[in-house]
Amino acid sequence: MSLWSEKVLQLLRRMNSFHSPGSSLEKCLRFEVGGQQVGWVPPNVVSVLCRFPEVFSPPHGGAVALCPGLDSLERRSAAVEAVLQELRDGGAFACLKGWRNERYAVMPRYCDAPLMHMERAATSLFGVKRYGVHVSGFSRDGNGNLSMWLARRSNTKQTYPGKLDNLAAGGLAAGCTVKHTLVKECEEEACIPASVAEKATPVGTISYTYEDEDGVFPECQFVFDLELPSNFRPEIGDGEVQDFYYYPIKKVKELLASEEFKPNCAMVVLDFLIRHSVIEPDSGVYCTHSRTYSHFPLLLRVVNPCRRLVLQSS
Repeated sequence: MSLWSEKVLQLLRRMNSFHSPGSSLEKCLRFEVGGQQVGWVPPNVVSVLCRFPEVFSPPHGGAVALCPGLDSLERRSAAVEAVLQELRDGGAFACLKGWRNERYAVMPRYCDAPLMHMERAATSLFGVKRYGVHVSGFSRDGNGNLSMWLARRSNTKQTYPGKLDNLAAGGLAAGCTVKHTLVKECEEEACIPASVAEKATPVGTISYTYEDEDGVFPECQFVFDLELPSNFRPEIGDGEVQDFYYYPIKKVKELLASEEFKPNCAMVVLDFLIRHSVIEPDSGVYCTHSRTYSHFPLLLRVVNPCRRLVLQSS
């Protein structure tokens, strides 16, 4: 196994650590709203939520749920928000220090109506699925050789400061559509006009679930390819990016095995490399996955025509 393949496997294991042997999965309780599961609550969070019986029912049957009286999106959102504000003020969880005043929709599936809204910084405490949009910006020279635009995150970012990122990316806030988020992030982060951003091609989704000291992170990224003219130059917009780089695709592949990337952005780049045949079926990561995951409870698969890069339990 090459060093590059081993590094990529480490990335894949990290990004689906919640479904790996030894994770907290078996100890977590289901988070249920309106009788439907919308997340996973780690044991240390459950013990804290029990201090708020007017909002959270006592754990029962392997689940923690909102009280039945909280029977509307507005009531649920307000009640949980009040609890989270109190926990934030008391310093109960480190992740709440990154409070953003940005609400995410809480729902069993993306196509379902939201059951409540929740502060983005708190979603990991409940293992609520988060959605985002990532744009891979690239160009081809006269010989068809690929180069990709990468962004360097600002050193003042709350998460992964200074790491490499995709050309544009952002979380899907409550009430916002995928297309709106795509255009907004392109314009704000890279000063890409809406007329250009709207030409981005949807190429699928990337899903994974990882855990760390801040909780459980089920995520689904809507991925777009945006082919740009060779003379295109992004510009720093809202200050979330400190620089842009234009690299030959071989250099991008090499960087994938480094610690330079924000992990989920590395997943988007890996997906791009597979879809554009930079990584071929008879070499590298394909063969490595086939051999390694036969003894590992995960599966990496690329599905056509949907073109989804999915990490799932086997």
